[in-house]
Amino acid sequence: MENVGVFIPIIALMIPIVAIWTKHQQKLAEMNIQSTAQATAEQAAQYASKVQQLEDRVKVLERIVTDKGYDVATQIEALRDQRRVDETGSGVPLDMTKRENV
Repeated sequence: MENVGVFIPIIALMIPIVAIWTKHQQKLAEMNIQSTAQATAEQAAQYASKVQQLEDRVKVLERIVTDKGYDVATQIEALRDQRRVDETGSGVPLDMTKRENV
């Protein structure tokens, strides 16, 4: 029973320390929530931007298909044929009848 008197001042000092520590932990939690909310808002803005870009691209593709009909496959094949002509026609032609003397 004599030791109970020692615990009273210790408890009296521990109460403010625990209160200060609790407030500090609460402020840390609030800052964490704010930073998470800000990061989430930034990601949402980036996703909205990407969605808008994709919607614009889909609109262009829809316009190509609906305005020009189903002639897109023919145009793609024509571009491929043009590329083959460009690839075969490039470079310097070699005259195989004349050979270099080594």
